[in-house]
Amino acid sequence: MKVRIKFRKYGVLKFIGHLDVMRFFQKAMRRAEIPIAFTGGYSPHMIMSFASPLGIGLTSDGEYVDIELGEPVSSAEAVKRMNAVMTEGMEIVSFRQISEEKKATGMAIVAAADYLVRVRKGCLPANWKNLFTAFYEQPEIRIIKQTKRSQQEVDIRPMIYEAEIRENELFLKLASGSVQNLKPDLVMEAFLKYAGIEEEPVFSYHRLEMYANTGTEKEQTLVTLESLGNEII
Repeated sequence: MKVRIKFRKYGVLKFIGHLDVMRFFQKAMRRAEIPIAFTGGYSPHMIMSFASPLGIGLTSDGEYVDIELGEPVSSAEAVKRMNAVMTEGMEIVSFRQISEEKKATGMAIVAAADYLVRVRKGCLPANWKNLFTAFYEQPEIRIIKQTKRSQQEVDIRPMIYEAEIRENELFLKLASGSVQNLKPDLVMEAFLKYAGIEEEPVFSYHRLEMYANTGTEKEQTLVTLESLGNEII
């Protein structure tokens, strides 16, 4: 049985990296006595994969890890057991059964993610909302994106699915996954350059949710990764 776990990451735990999060969940599975399945061979390890690792310094209400169970356990009981062993800064939100297909894993199907962007240190000019509106309405937004081997010019405008100014914060829905992936800090770097803001503020980034696309590439239908699972009774 394959299961998708949704969790929150907040507070000081935003400073731990992905490998530490993996180790934390491995220990939590043992302490909570979750009957997770292991690989075979000489060096068995827990069958576990994360949808899209969160960058250091980011908080989130919508992180996902997929596991495989050796025997069933109810969703309510699993959430209760796991939250009993969680530390401050980590909370289990849901525990749901998902499709057995390999291509249905969160890592394989994630297509978009929501973020809230706030100014943590410094400030933006008084007219920043007008500037951002003009920035977003451009037909193209070209940046130099650093890859592992080289630099390349990329138009990130098609990867910004939504942008909305909410009082003193910014909501962004961005492409996420193995096909296209855009981080919110790249959007803000491009905006600051466009607006000619030299005294750059420090932003905080909070991920709200992650989505899969159940439609087509041209006509997307984005649904939460959580909604693709069912409660285990």
